[in-house]
Amino acid sequence: MKAVVWHAVGDIQLEDVPEPKIQAPTDAIVKITTSAMCGTDLHLIRGTMPGMKDGTIIGHEAVGEVVEAGTGVRNFSTGDRVVIPSTISCGYCSYCRAGYQAQCDNANPGGKLAGTAFFGGPEAAGAFDGLQAEYARVPYASTSLVPIPPGVSDAQAIMVSDIFPTAWFGAKLAEIRTGDTVAVFGAGPVGQLAILSAYLQGAGRVIAVDHNTDRLALAQAQHAEIVDFDTEEPVAAIQDLTGGIGVDRVIDAVGVDAERPATGVPAEQAQQFDTEQQQAAPEGNTTGGGQWVPGDAPSQVSQWAAQAVAKAGSIGIIGVYPQTISSYPIGVVMNKNLTVKAGNCNHRHYMPGLLRLIAEGGVDPALLLTENEPMTDVMAAYREFDRREPGWIKVALNPAA
Repeated sequence: MKAVVWHAVGDIQLEDVPEPKIQAPTDAIVKITTSAMCGTDLHLIRGTMPGMKDGTIIGHEAVGEVVEAGTGVRNFSTGDRVVIPSTISCGYCSYCRAGYQAQCDNANPGGKLAGTAFFGGPEAAGAFDGLQAEYARVPYASTSLVPIPPGVSDAQAIMVSDIFPTAWFGAKLAEIRTGDTVAVFGAGPVGQLAILSAYLQGAGRVIAVDHNTDRLALAQAQHAEIVDFDTEEPVAAIQDLTGGIGVDRVIDAVGVDAERPATGVPAEQAQQFDTEQQQAAPEGNTTGGGQWVPGDAPSQVSQWAAQAVAKAGSIGIIGVYPQTISSYPIGVVMNKNLTVKAGNCNHRHYMPGLLRLIAEGGVDPALLLTENEPMTDVMAAYREFDRREPGWIKVALNPAA
């Protein structure tokens, strides 16, 4: 079968690999009908999320059809349409039963303290082969797979594999209440759905901070008030928009590989952040689209978030930050009595409800799916996605094309 395989930083290839086989009674084999590309994949390719194993199939978002189920899988049959959660969970440990599937005790072969297991990730996440392939093995299929309701398309369902639950989780972490004013830092795919999730959870106003024109336009189409950090200092703009009070809640949907602002931060501060990132980054960080220039997002966005939120406000962090990021403006957080929550999304906990919402016509997240590419063109698609080409918001891959 065809699959996208990671070999080294900056080196991924579309290759012929063996088809997956049932390895345990609780496994299922799924024929992938739609996969997707995510910013987390770029972290792996660039090396800002270290520890990838040569030969690992990447990708953690997919929908498909069950083609084989192990003897321990009692609730799915051949031909069932399913969404595969990005994170892997057993379904029966105390954490899974409490809705914390990202902290499952059993999914990660590294043990109970190893952390979140997910498809297509580094060895610390279990080194499970990912979903940018024609077929995939899904462990713990009885509770990992989620059935797709009638009337929900692949384009809609693929958004529920990762980014819609993650955005919803971010709004939950931020503790949004009815009437709150919310700032969303980062207007990429997850940020766009964080805007939607904030409104659905009761926000009265949403302010979106980014600098990509197309992403800001899409945020404005959702009736978010937009702030371009290349043309104005975002904290000052937020203070102005809120009468000097700040926002009630912040959702950080940025992550480690965001671009450095052209303006909005003093030049010497930007240089310091860039120097820190260049020292931490491995050599040769490329994705085939040119040299990656590290940004200052890990420090800058966390500072903006802490400064922009009102006293006694709260911050929800869903942007991906590896364990190598060790700085945070704890002094500002302490002095303002802020609440900060962060974590990997418990996808399985939120997926059934979001699929029902889509099936009932309440939302259509497929509107964010701007590119649908055949998997044979995946290398070119990654280059365009990495460059943040205008209009490239969310990219689906079609293994059958």
